[in-house]
Amino acid sequence: MSLATIILALVTLQRLGELALARRNTKKLLARGAVEVGANHYPLLVSVHAAWLISLWIWGRDQDVNLIALGLFIVLQGLRVWVLAALGPRWTTRIIVVSGEPLVRAGPYRYLSHPNYAVVAAEIALLPLALHLPLLALIFTALNAAALVIRIRTEARALSAISGQLARTAS
Repeated sequence: MSLATIILALVTLQRLGELALARRNTKKLLARGAVEVGANHYPLLVSVHAAWLISLWIWGRDQDVNLIALGLFIVLQGLRVWVLAALGPRWTTRIIVVSGEPLVRAGPYRYLSHPNYAVVAAEIALLPLALHLPLLALIFTALNAAALVIRIRTEARALSAISGQLARTAS
């Protein structure tokens, strides 16, 4: 088994584990009265990410590995864990709005408003580069950027509405 295949297997298992965690967190949040926003664009996001991973399996599983790009990808995994820890039970792959709760400002959210999206965008570029697939890095970086434009606008509107509610209740 090649190093590329091992890496892709680990990334696939990681993503499946994250989907299970996200599903669990989503159910708990919705049970507490939270509301999902922007569900109509969620299939687009999932499709881009699934196509990225499938493409890597098709064209990357037997490639040599660029260890520098792989090292950067591994560093991103530490940042991913930091994001997950900062959001805790509020981390999900969907936009779930919890009315009455302040925005998370801990961990990487002190420095960036969307650190998870930054990590994922970098991963989408770096893993194909680690497998010597620059065209896939370019294609999926562009597709992810297009999906994120929709997602971040939707999320910003939802969070702005919640922030406005918090400000009105505090005064």
